[in-house]
Amino acid sequence: MNHTLQTAGPDILVPAPAADALGMSAARARSAELEEQVIKDPGRFRVLTGDRPTGRLHLGHYFGTLHNRVRLQNLGVEMFVIIADYQVLTDRDVADNLTGYVEELVLDYLAIGVDPARSTIFTHSAVPALNQLLLPFLSLVSTAELSRNPTVKDEIAHARQSSVSGLMFTYPAHQAADILFCKANLVPVGQDQLPHLELTRTIARRFNDRYGAGTAVFPEPGALLSQAPLLLGTDGTKMSKSRGNAITLAADADETARLIKGAKTDSERHITYDPAGRPEVSSLLLLAALCRNQTPQEVADGIGSAGAAALKRTVTEAVNEYLAPIRARRAQYAQDRASLRHILREGNDRAGAVAETTLAEVRVAMNNHY
Repeated sequence: MNHTLQTAGPDILVPAPAADALGMSAARARSAELEEQVIKDPGRFRVLTGDRPTGRLHLGHYFGTLHNRVRLQNLGVEMFVIIADYQVLTDRDVADNLTGYVEELVLDYLAIGVDPARSTIFTHSAVPALNQLLLPFLSLVSTAELSRNPTVKDEIAHARQSSVSGLMFTYPAHQAADILFCKANLVPVGQDQLPHLELTRTIARRFNDRYGAGTAVFPEPGALLSQAPLLLGTDGTKMSKSRGNAITLAADADETARLIKGAKTDSERHITYDPAGRPEVSSLLLLAALCRNQTPQEVADGIGSAGAAALKRTVTEAVNEYLAPIRARRAQYAQDRASLRHILREGNDRAGAVAETTLAEVRVAMNNHY
């Protein structure tokens, strides 16, 4: 893609709290502009998105990011969907069954409507030219820039290990390689991922300045901020695969009913939507509303004073009805594991060809092609 999209940077010389507020406001404004441009001319955009293969995807993932990927794909945006298998090598429990986790992720993608004919699904480990970009990119950032990345700090803080590997430390630069190998100019992100994307933009800018000779080798990708609703897990905390409080896309109707039946609510019988005062009840209302294409208030009004049991029945029916076609497609794809591997091979070949072209450009720009 030749379109270089700019987003507002954080380099505003005002006190930190005001700078953060101004930076976030600018990022939201720019994201809104990008959304308008996507609607008008989706063919201008190439998106890089993806997941780490650490388990089956759940409803938080679906309404948070997956639904939007399918929307962008169907609009006509060119999609690259990475399964970041190299980025879970720090987790031995996952790494020991990585092939299985990767296949589960592909099943979830296909079930929700990611079309391998229109979206390139690929894995880190199968695209060596992508990973070769990591070395020149690391030469463009300081250790201080890597260490103060908030996502890295959070990963380090929550790592269940006595020490942190170099792979985890270089995660932001590796993510930059993920984005820039295909010259993605748009990346859907949550607010917490903006520092990652800003470092990617910095690496692209520094590479162009140092090696571009007046030509932009890499675009500076724009951030399409997620409007993802906040869905709590069944225990009232953040929905997470590792906490066992999430409803996966692969869960059957009975398991879904069991999980929702055990969901945390409160003692007040009249059901109201009050995210601040009644977060657990409100999250269940929001989930039902998303599945039924209603507002949470409309769902609450329909339940009234029937209590938590009626709320959970309503949510269970809404979720199972919504997920039924997704689960049916998933079960159908799961019957042919060879087809999954074929889809991955094709995606890996496609991504590999793009990465080789980009790496060749990088070598020419750096004057180290032989």
